[in-house]
Amino acid sequence: SRIRSVGMAGNEIQSYKAWKGKKRNGKRKFGNKFKKKVAKEEIISLDGFDPTKVEKFEDFPLTSRTKAGLRKGNFVTPTAIQRAAINPGLTGKDVLGGAKTGSGKTLAFIIPILECLNKLDWNALDGPGALVISPTRELAYQIFEVLKVVGCKHNFSAGLLIGGNNVEEEARSVGRTNIIICTPGRLLQHMDSTSYFHLNNLKILVLDEADRILDMGFRSALDAILQNLPIERQTLLFSATQTKSVKDLARLSLRDPVYISVHSEAKHATPSGLKQRYISCNLGDKINILYSFLRSHTKSKCLVFVSSCKQVSFLFAAFCKLRPGVSLMHLHGRMNQVRRMSVYQEFCRKKFAVLFATDIAARGLDFPEVDWVVQLDCPEDADTYIHRAGRTARYNGNGNALLVLLPSEKNQMLKHLQKKKVPISLSEINMNKVGEIDGKLQSFCAEDKEFKAKAQRSFVAYIRSVFLMKDKSVFNPLKLPFVEFSSSLGLAIPPRVRFLERHIKAQKAQKAQGSLGSQGGEAASKESGFGNSDNDLSDDDNDVIANDDIDNTEDDSSDDD
Repeated sequence: SRIRSVGMAGNEIQSYKAWKGKKRNGKRKFGNKFKKKVAKEEIISLDGFDPTKVEKFEDFPLTSRTKAGLRKGNFVTPTAIQRAAINPGLTGKDVLGGAKTGSGKTLAFIIPILECLNKLDWNALDGPGALVISPTRELAYQIFEVLKVVGCKHNFSAGLLIGGNNVEEEARSVGRTNIIICTPGRLLQHMDSTSYFHLNNLKILVLDEADRILDMGFRSALDAILQNLPIERQTLLFSATQTKSVKDLARLSLRDPVYISVHSEAKHATPSGLKQRYISCNLGDKINILYSFLRSHTKSKCLVFVSSCKQVSFLFAAFCKLRPGVSLMHLHGRMNQVRRMSVYQEFCRKKFAVLFATDIAARGLDFPEVDWVVQLDCPEDADTYIHRAGRTARYNGNGNALLVLLPSEKNQMLKHLQKKKVPISLSEINMNKVGEIDGKLQSFCAEDKEFKAKAQRSFVAYIRSVFLMKDKSVFNPLKLPFVEFSSSLGLAIPPRVRFLERHIKAQKAQKAQGSLGSQGGEAASKESGFGNSDNDLSDDDNDVIANDDIDNTEDDSSDDD
């Protein structure tokens, strides 16, 4: 492999002196005649090229090195987004591309990057020539792996700059890295602290899952990054869902962009091979239903989404004790980088397994042959649903998606999905066949204090996630049955939820001032059961559950387990 890795453990870049010496020796060995022959072969002309006639990657006007890499990766037939986006990318135009999940957007920008730098005869002295920004470490890693395959015959250096890696090790070589794949936080960290690092020669900027980069709280970081990039550059934006915020960004950073939306006229927003169902159940029945579902799908590969890191930790611990008969894994943003990469790779290898995850696994990640995506907690919006469900039925394959909704969430969420052209049908549950595991969880809580603490934190984290949701027509924490929910986690008494108590107190104060009426607040407090001092968590557990526990942000500095 000619592409050299930077910023990953065990893959340090070769020194420039050694690399340059090797290159000079190669030139002496083959002589000028060979150089002229290679140069003639690699002159690629786009004149007369008709992208509508492309049937295979071999039909694109690409260099022999890129075509060799595509053959090595067994990439033969381009997808619709690849057919539409590669040609304007090759001609140097800015692109705003949208396509369904699993449609192959990664190659749509990897190929133009390699061809552009090859055309410019880019080398280590030129520094970074291409920058790919991803919202999560896992997606950045996945893009890096694709680049290593497709770019294996090119002489560029590539670096993966993400949280969890050694910053000093990255800093030693980042200045002469030709292609940088990164998360926004780590890139900004190098811009601030690595004095000799600059992107003055940058030719291509790529934002993958661009809408999510903005949604996940990176707007200020992204603005700071854009201010340090040259104005004269090519910019490519890709996402499965284009929101207004992405269009705002496009107006700021794209020059006369080519808008590509290959599935805009499609009947449905999700892949045709995806069979989608929803069920409606009470909050206290969720875990029972999930356990029965996994017990009946032990020969399947399942991905289970919940709202927060602490819920992932609790479900993983609970199901490890319950032993449903299938391999179990978990993935969330507070795990350290080594564990996250290990879990990601292990789940990719497994034929039958269950992965409990937050939304860091919902964007762009390509898990092979996932049979079921179960959304145990209602997604934040219809776009999040589409990305979660898109982890299965990828590349024209088949898959199943199951959405679990509470009665208070059902009507409005279904309306949102209908507006987004998501075909989803109701599945009825026979509750007589659903096993009850509440008693076992109560025993686990009584026997294991650490397990009980995880259950308590999971309870508060879920309430927090509902409280923080923007769409109040779908999410209302005061409608949640606290006693029933805590019992389903094995807790005898609901933990105290201080932030919600403060919220209700504020509402009552406003009512007293005559500015806002909130008669339901006090009643909800009594019905829900919070305020039980006998089962109180510490202030830290209740009050310092920050937004990053909901895993809507990618904390590049977090290495906690």
